[in-house]
Amino acid sequence: MSQAFGKVAVLLGGSSAEREVSLKSGAAVHAALVQAGVDAHLFDPAERPLHELAQEGFDRVFIALHGRGGEDGTLQGALEFMGLPYTGSSVLGSALAMDKIRCKHLFQVAGLRTAPYKVVSQSQGFDCAEIMAQLGHVMVKPSHEGSSIGMAEANNAEELAQALEAAFKFDDEVLVEQWLSGREFTVSILSDKALPVIEMRTPSGFYDYQAKYQSSTTEYYCPADLSAAQTAQLQEMAEQAFALVGAKGWGRVDAMQGDDGEFYLLEVNTVPGMTEKSLVPMAAKATGVDFTALVVKILEQTL
Repeated sequence: MSQAFGKVAVLLGGSSAEREVSLKSGAAVHAALVQAGVDAHLFDPAERPLHELAQEGFDRVFIALHGRGGEDGTLQGALEFMGLPYTGSSVLGSALAMDKIRCKHLFQVAGLRTAPYKVVSQSQGFDCAEIMAQLGHVMVKPSHEGSSIGMAEANNAEELAQALEAAFKFDDEVLVEQWLSGREFTVSILSDKALPVIEMRTPSGFYDYQAKYQSSTTEYYCPADLSAAQTAQLQEMAEQAFALVGAKGWGRVDAMQGDDGEFYLLEVNTVPGMTEKSLVPMAAKATGVDFTALVVKILEQTL
């Protein structure tokens, strides 16, 4: 099977705010592919022009780029123009999943439960006091960033103004979402099917960048301590959300459980972290699929 892949480029690094995470994901993916006997090579688009993929005779691409320029459809469009098969979602699915605001609109229209929210634009006026009166305790999120970059909690109008100022450094449009204080979950998707649910617990209050990549106190429960009915419900919601935005192949859908016991969708990730300690590998391992086998399964989707 490894010979059927031909020469494979593992795209990592890039120039987004998630570069450091991507370098770790790409290195782990590359090591696993080499271990599986695949002719895999590291390729950082921030250091080399993309057209060298064609010049050097690559047959397909494993995308391990996170954030802008790798997860938002632009790279996918370039690869399609070059005629190179690639892992993960296509142009539309990548672009929609990366846009938190459009995702929220889609969830709402499709009747998938998500927290109440407001969209704030830097170019248009907004009233922080009015937003807080409507939503109360909120989470502020740049529309096009991942790994919780630029996110902040706000309890009053002054804190909201500060959070928006910080978020506007990343995006012109910002999502202001009503705070959910319940349990936090993620559902990994492989071959468009949900894997076991993982619960994340962190003393920091929410699963932010530090909790994801730097903290030693974050706890993971896989499978999550949920009833069979709750697990099935959350997995079905994740599969519906994944398909709704046009994502395909593999990825991850994040959700929270509110104080009312209901599940609320947060976002869809089309190129989530892929170190051996990341969430998708953790869920795959729970089904008996080790990291190397997981990476090969994802690459097989390009055949």
